[in-house]
Amino acid sequence: MVALALVPLVLAAVAIDRACDGAPAPSSARAASTNAHAQQSTTNPGAQPPAYAAGACQAQAPTGRGRNETIFVDPGHGGPDPGVLGPGRTHATESQAALAVATALARQLRQDGYRVVLSRTRDTSVRRFDAGELTGAALDSDQVRQDLIARVRCANDSHAAALLSIHFNGYTDQTAGGSQTIYDDVRQFGDRNQRLATTIQQALVQQLHLDDRGVVTDDALDAPTLSDRAESYGHLLLLGPAEPGWLAQGTTMPGALVEPLFLTKPGEASIATSASGQRKIAAALATGLERYLAQ
Repeated sequence: MVALALVPLVLAAVAIDRACDGAPAPSSARAASTNAHAQQSTTNPGAQPPAYAAGACQAQAPTGRGRNETIFVDPGHGGPDPGVLGPGRTHATESQAALAVATALARQLRQDGYRVVLSRTRDTSVRRFDAGELTGAALDSDQVRQDLIARVRCANDSHAAALLSIHFNGYTDQTAGGSQTIYDDVRQFGDRNQRLATTIQQALVQQLHLDDRGVVTDDALDAPTLSDRAESYGHLLLLGPAEPGWLAQGTTMPGALVEPLFLTKPGEASIATSASGQRKIAAALATGLERYLAQ
């Protein structure tokens, strides 16, 4: 474990809860089914849920012998929310690196017999936003929350056995690095969240050989939030419990959020931006997920 002061500046899209300091080809897939009642609007409970962006919430069938299990994979950020930006010549963007790793992970899981639902298959948000809704082509804090609620809805509609959200870390000190996995321990399945996070973290450390920053609960993250309301909620929206007026329904399956490395550390950024590095990260995540599901 490390001092939480170094824990992310990157989780802007993870829950309107953790603020971000910083400003792949579409898969052949079909749209995942949508339950109109799975996540109602917090402002108009009777309204139909907002539409997904093109390429968002896509189900992909197994290519290997089917295991009759689904895994929900969420590449963090996307489109008008790029997430962490890597230094100088790396041109690393968290949203694009997360999508590349998620695409490679989905390919591996499908070969291993799992159905995979991806929250997005393009560099877009998950919720559809019209250009006129955006200010300066960026999401405001409430739009980030709306986008995360769309991810929650997609995850629940997938009926997945496990959820994994892929992000990358960042910090002002470019020497900070390492792998970290985050989970929520207040849900009724908090023990399974912890087991999933632990198997993911172990696989990352074994295969990437980066500093082990450990497994951390989402309410222990010492990072700024995007709003006072997010601060009072205190959890990652994709992992945390329902709360009236903020999150109508939480995700219904064990889940974890992973940050395999720091995009702001040049040596680690080079892993995230290379095809071989992305495949290596994806292989570690697949190992961790499959170890958990085999337990």
